[in-house]
Amino acid sequence: MTVPPPEQPARPASARRWLAPLLIVALMLAGYGLGLQRYLSLESLAAHRESLRAFTDAHALGAVLIFIAVYAVAVALSFPGASALTVAGGLLFGWLAGGLAAVVAATLGGMAIFLIARSSFGEALSRKGGERMQKLRQGFARDAFSYLLFLRLVPLFPFWLVNLASAFTGMRLATFASATAMGIIPGTFAFAFLGEGLDSVVANRSEAHAACLAAKGPENCHFELSVQDLVTAEMLVAFAALGLVALVPVGLRKWKGNE
Repeated sequence: MTVPPPEQPARPASARRWLAPLLIVALMLAGYGLGLQRYLSLESLAAHRESLRAFTDAHALGAVLIFIAVYAVAVALSFPGASALTVAGGLLFGWLAGGLAAVVAATLGGMAIFLIARSSFGEALSRKGGERMQKLRQGFARDAFSYLLFLRLVPLFPFWLVNLASAFTGMRLATFASATAMGIIPGTFAFAFLGEGLDSVVANRSEAHAACLAAKGPENCHFELSVQDLVTAEMLVAFAALGLVALVPVGLRKWKGNE
């Protein structure tokens, strides 16, 4: 009688769950190693704005699709520069089309990381967290939309961190996508509107840079332009106020529960 060979143990499913996170980390490290993040800046946009506009004028639809793809990948890889890309969208496509494209791209990139994090280690951390984690997840789930809307509206929390935190709470994908898209609309369109008028800012900076070069030489003059130059205190206060409005339903629900 022939004894059948012992069955080889199947590769655990838990190991496969780490493939996507490892790929994201590898792509992130490769991107930083190649210095791709340097291109996601207003300085780079100012330097290449004429060629970018020429391409956009010749290939309008293709330019929008490329913009969405680049933006979504940048968000998924947690590259800095989302605000600069939003400004670029306003400059190249106008505040309306550029803002809409940025909202779509940021939501898609966030959804990718959310799904990867939730399927890879979100549920595992929840199980290991015990009863306290379960209570936290249940409490968050009751007002998940309002909480996430607040986090998206207030510009104090990194986009990538909110993506990961949402995955750990067991939030539904539909809730994540809708609250993310709605929450980033005000800031996105504000930056896209600023981008539409960026040419005047670039022109003023270019004139100042040229005057500096003539007076002090290239070694003492640097062309600098950042998103911080466009952000005002009034804009930040407005975002914070919108964030507080998003928490009103939560406050009302808790107040009624204590009556």
